[in-house]
Amino acid sequence: MSSTADKIKYIEENLSKFLHSINFTKAVVGLSGGVDSALVAKLAVNVLGKENVMAIHMPYDGLTADQNTKDAEDWAKELGISFEVIEINAFTKPFDSLPWNASDLASMNSKARVRANILYHYANSHDAIVLGTGNKTESMLGYCTKYGDGAVDVQPIATLYKTEVWEAAKLLNLPRAIIEKTPTAELVAGQTDEGDIGMSYAAMDRILKDYELGNGPITDEEISIHKRIQNNRHKSEMPPVIDCKPWEEPKMGCCGNC
Repeated sequence: MSSTADKIKYIEENLSKFLHSINFTKAVVGLSGGVDSALVAKLAVNVLGKENVMAIHMPYDGLTADQNTKDAEDWAKELGISFEVIEINAFTKPFDSLPWNASDLASMNSKARVRANILYHYANSHDAIVLGTGNKTESMLGYCTKYGDGAVDVQPIATLYKTEVWEAAKLLNLPRAIIEKTPTAELVAGQTDEGDIGMSYAAMDRILKDYELGNGPITDEEISIHKRIQNNRHKSEMPPVIDCKPWEEPKMGCCGNC
């Protein structure tokens, strides 16, 4: 099995080849202040050079921790890349005018989708691609917002489990303050990734690795993870196409948490 160091090497080589194949030399990444986006920014600099990477931090005033903004800015400065802070409150405000009451889920997901729009607005204006920041743990569990943080051109670290992201971050000398930070999407006050899912990333990754080996669920924790994988698989697939042939029962359904 490849070491984390080997995986970093292959990711950088393959990201370089991918960018060359589509004739792009510039990239933009949403830099949240967390370890996933910080790692992607570092990989992008290694592949493209600091002059070709833009980082955009998109806080929601009253929700995003000031420390995350500082960590994102400090890391961008250390990498030597261009950096912008764009507060998204004004971009989400028009949703308040819609003729229905927003659910908590709608309010959370609208923040992620606004951020995706901003990243693509920059990318389309500067002939750049949008780098995703999702890791393998999030991808397998569908722990993302469809057309939000899942709306990207390429996913550099989607083959790294969260625990491997932390290992890679240490190998590439990312700031300790970022590595040791409690992971959170900051879509609602008090939210944490592990709190949402109900277990530690170490436990999640252990179960996911067993799942990939074809091992069936035994414990309640394993059963809950397997159900989450099945219910959220639609997030990593293209939307279903309605056929004009006799109906066949779909393999997977939507969990309603898109």
